Amino acid sequence: MYKITLVKSLNGRHDKHIATAHSFGLRRIGNTTEQPDNEATRGKIAQIRYLVRVTQGETK
Repeated sequence: MYKITLVKSLNGRHDKHIATAHSFGLRRIGNTTEQPDNEATRGKIAQIRYLVRVTQGETK
């Protein structure tokens, strides 16, 4: 599991990057979500890596 936190504003960003952040459920600075470790999640993180902080979350 990845713990993903939005650390920069979405204002003025590319529409696709905003949509990617919203797909994670990240809408405001400080919002955090946990996502599974898979190829789709890693691809989304790579696209918006300059907007988020990623840490390893709890393994269930």
